[in-house]
Amino acid sequence: MAAQDRIEELRAQIAHHNRRYHELDAPEIPDAEFDLLVRELAELERQYPEFAVENSSVGGAPNPLFAPVTHAVPMMSLDNAMDAEELSGWAERVHRGLGDAAVSWVCELKIDGVAMSLLYRNGAFERAATRGDGRIGEDVTANVTTIEGVPKHLDTSTVSAPELLEVRGEIYLPIATFDALNDAAEQTGDRRFANPRNAAAGSLRQKDSAVTAARGLQLWVYQIGEIHGGPEFTSHSDTLDYLGRLGFPVNPEVRRFDDFAAVIDHCSHHQAHRHALDYEIDGVVIKVDDLAQRDSLGFTSRAPRWAIAYKFPPEERTTALLDIQVSVGRTGRATPFAVLEPVLVAGSTVSMATLHNEDQVRLKDVRPGDTVIVRKAGDVIPEVVGPVLSMRPAGTEAWQFPTHCPCPVRGRFERLEGESDTRCVEATCPSQLNQRLAYWASRSAMDIDGLGERTVIQLTEAGLVADPADLYTLDADQIEPLEGFARPSAEKLVAAIAETRQRPVPKVLTALGIRHLGPAASQVLAERFGSVQAVLGADPDALAAVDGVGAVIATTISSWYAHPNNRAFIDKLAEVGVVLDHLPSPAPGAVDLAQTLTGRVVVVTGTVPGYSRSEAEAAIRDRGGTCPGSVSKKTDVVVVGDAPGASKVKRAEELGIDVIDASGFERLLDTGEW
Repeated sequence: MAAQDRIEELRAQIAHHNRRYHELDAPEIPDAEFDLLVRELAELERQYPEFAVENSSVGGAPNPLFAPVTHAVPMMSLDNAMDAEELSGWAERVHRGLGDAAVSWVCELKIDGVAMSLLYRNGAFERAATRGDGRIGEDVTANVTTIEGVPKHLDTSTVSAPELLEVRGEIYLPIATFDALNDAAEQTGDRRFANPRNAAAGSLRQKDSAVTAARGLQLWVYQIGEIHGGPEFTSHSDTLDYLGRLGFPVNPEVRRFDDFAAVIDHCSHHQAHRHALDYEIDGVVIKVDDLAQRDSLGFTSRAPRWAIAYKFPPEERTTALLDIQVSVGRTGRATPFAVLEPVLVAGSTVSMATLHNEDQVRLKDVRPGDTVIVRKAGDVIPEVVGPVLSMRPAGTEAWQFPTHCPCPVRGRFERLEGESDTRCVEATCPSQLNQRLAYWASRSAMDIDGLGERTVIQLTEAGLVADPADLYTLDADQIEPLEGFARPSAEKLVAAIAETRQRPVPKVLTALGIRHLGPAASQVLAERFGSVQAVLGADPDALAAVDGVGAVIATTISSWYAHPNNRAFIDKLAEVGVVLDHLPSPAPGAVDLAQTLTGRVVVVTGTVPGYSRSEAEAAIRDRGGTCPGSVSKKTDVVVVGDAPGASKVKRAEELGIDVIDASGFERLLDTGEW
């Protein structure tokens, strides 16, 4: 394709997506895909300046439902840096532009929300406007007035308010609030919001401001756009301090650096910990702090030269949905998943993604042949967000959940009334057996070194193993003929299996694969009852009374053990030498530790520096405390480390339970106080 044709095609695509994003609040592609289009256009315009036009990739026109607002100072976009090399190249250009003068840098988190202009006259809130195309936005004053964090009158107790002040900021939706909105939507059968930014944008463009008020939007401010009759500033840092004293919410993660190497470290830190916050960020904005230096650097036609956005690796991308298939887990649960054209998302290549259950496939209406948006946030399993409807091929039909299991037995799928999961009801289903065996051998369960899913499938297909107890009867002669094994490796696997006969009770309980019974509940049940048989045979009320267990887990344990086949399986484990009453020994030195947490219930969420999750929980137990996996009324304190679970923090707040950060963990261990 000729350069001019490609340039025109890119401009048309960008204009289309700008309208979807800015006017309709219904983006079809992730921000990362849009950024690639803009970068390609900018590069082609650089190579072929004869085809370049001014502002060829600016935002969309204002929504006609709202009155237009002309920004006295344009709200310009920022150039992007996609890696440390591009970021350093920008810093070098800044230094050259300033004659190699010393530069200080201000770093602000790039909040994934909706850019907003707030106008105040003599300290009173007058108007709110969206960015729009950067020059003309939309008047959303009525809706923004309902947002609690937006000051209606400026605080003049320590500084005076200017005659006119226009402030730029980002209105966003906290993740916990976003999750609650989607939970409510799921209960009512409404379509879920794709992400917090879309939810925030949609909330701001409601005709009924009462809807906006109920959404829980919040604000961070980061810039003065226009000011008359106010103080003179010499640095951006001074302006942020001034805004904070006037009562505006300024993000607490703003940092100032004199060394650009520290800027890069700061960006790397927040990239690694982007999910430790209760709001979404997709990068870090770096600005020259000195305002006179900014004036000297000036602007290009599209962006300031004194600021740049360092963009994190995208967590959403588009790719082709090749097929929808179903996998069957150890409990018979059938989970639909997407087979994808491989795509790089959040730093790793994704070729499969979960579709959760039948209802979610129907709600999202994804079909083989679609171009779909794939999301992978941190360590979360990749999921398909939804289709790009404008790219759907003609003639596609809605996907139907299969009626039978894909395994050779072809068991029937059933879905009980009131449940969202579909299950294979065939007890001899090999898919369930393979998954049960793989789970038994997994690290969180019996931790059998060298027994992966590939070997498990070979063992079951060869008829050597029908349940986990059969693993302990294997010998090297049986394993050696399997693909990938020789005599030494076969003997090594037999020894690794034999070693797990002495695994402690919590490991065995977890390995049973009982629904809802995970490592944390297994630990507290083992501490309370002492043996596998005692836990399984306990009265459900006694099980439910253990903190961190509750009625749901108690019921599933009792129901599982009521089945004759499961009772026989426990007996078979004992017959092959698996010890069912082995409790873990105290950690070295634990018996000498002061029992500062006796009777205390401590929940840990996130990573505590210096400890793995299991080490932090062991440290609590070694001092007499208990450490369940969930927050309840019995919880005394919640320790919040890096990348915590938002649901646990929210639950603690709802119950009025004390929350401490990771810096207070050692004091908690030493003194039992927080």
